[in-house]
Amino acid sequence: MVEYNNQMKNRIKRIEGQLRGVLKMMEEGQDCRDVVSQLSASRTAIDRTMGVIVSSNLVECVQKAVEEGEDTTEFVDQAVNLLVKSR
Repeated sequence: MVEYNNQMKNRIKRIEGQLRGVLKMMEEGQDCRDVVSQLSASRTAIDRTMGVIVSSNLVECVQKAVEEGEDTTEFVDQAVNLLVKSR
């Protein structure tokens, strides 16, 4: 089981704040280019957070598999598929 550490949780809190900021910008009628720019920044932050979570899980799974003498290829393939499908 993956442990979601404070770094991961803080990333989500920052993204939450970004999205609240986007909503405020929309409510204030700000320029659509600025809104889209902020949405793009939020999406990038989400992508990076997903990468951190997947890579942390991958490290844990690979370490466990190595200890148990299992093939690690499956875990790597699953991690890559998660990241590819998320886009």
